[in-house]
Amino acid sequence: MGAIRLHEFGGPEVLRYEELPVPVPGPGEVLVRVHAAGVNPPDWYAREGMPDVPPELKPPFDLPLIPGTDVSGVVEAVADGVTDFGVGDEVLGLLRFPDRLQGGAYAEYVTAPVTDLARKPAGLDHVSAAGLPMAGLTAWQFLIELGHDHPSPFQAARHSPRPLDANTTVLVNGAAGGVGHLGVQLAKGKGARVVAVASGSHEAFLRELGADEFIDYTKERPEEVAHHVDLVLDTVGGPGSRRFLRTLNRGGALYPVYFGEFDEAENERLGVTVTATQVRSNGAQLARLLETGALRVAIDSTFPLAEAAAAHERAARGHLRGKIVLTVA
Repeated sequence: MGAIRLHEFGGPEVLRYEELPVPVPGPGEVLVRVHAAGVNPPDWYAREGMPDVPPELKPPFDLPLIPGTDVSGVVEAVADGVTDFGVGDEVLGLLRFPDRLQGGAYAEYVTAPVTDLARKPAGLDHVSAAGLPMAGLTAWQFLIELGHDHPSPFQAARHSPRPLDANTTVLVNGAAGGVGHLGVQLAKGKGARVVAVASGSHEAFLRELGADEFIDYTKERPEEVAHHVDLVLDTVGGPGSRRFLRTLNRGGALYPVYFGEFDEAENERLGVTVTATQVRSNGAQLARLLETGALRVAIDSTFPLAEAAAAHERAARGHLRGKIVLTVA
């Protein structure tokens, strides 16, 4: 089979297209013939060797490795005893995350634990399906249902999504990106009033997805113009996330997807909660996410599998609208 593999850490140029043996599914697994593979930030973190992550927090990964965790395709073979899926079933999933960074999705075939998979709806094409798992499960586990008891290495508190309804105002920062545009739709689907923060070129797109208010961060500081917010989903996160605390009502919450630096004393004084979580593979949750219906997966761009390096170069330029996806002939 054709696959993308890296033998050393570095820039996009270390992603090599190679011919490798087709893997064999182990217990509890199926073999998936890949039609499309999503591109996500952990893919380039793995490519770079995760240089900024403390050794004790790095998941195990060994070179050479085939990156990629988001996949959509067709079941080609099943291991003995597997009854959940059969040959010919169309499936999608987030594979083995975060326990392994070498999910193997950048390939023509990949083995997948059946617990990580959901059935692909007939009306969802493979490219859109491949863009959904990691971003969709991140939005789901932050906003709707955590679904696991694994502690976060960055906080003592357990993340617990709060109920969303017509009396809730949700601000989504980075609203045009992969997690952001799905978070907008999930919050709106629960009836919340949604404030979307992105650059001006994305306004029409986000209003089509249901945003009630739009803030162009290139023209205004969202933390200065947004008020009386109940929940901030900050998909950008990091050190700058703390600025959104001033937008929150007392009793409000800030969910930074990429955890930053916060002062517990300040949070307590403001009467707000700051928690995050680590997205985890979960086929059952992915199925529930799909059952919500009407979720639009925006595709920023597609690249053939052999051009994975170009896909990573596109990701490095930023300002994405939705997801980057690799297509497999």
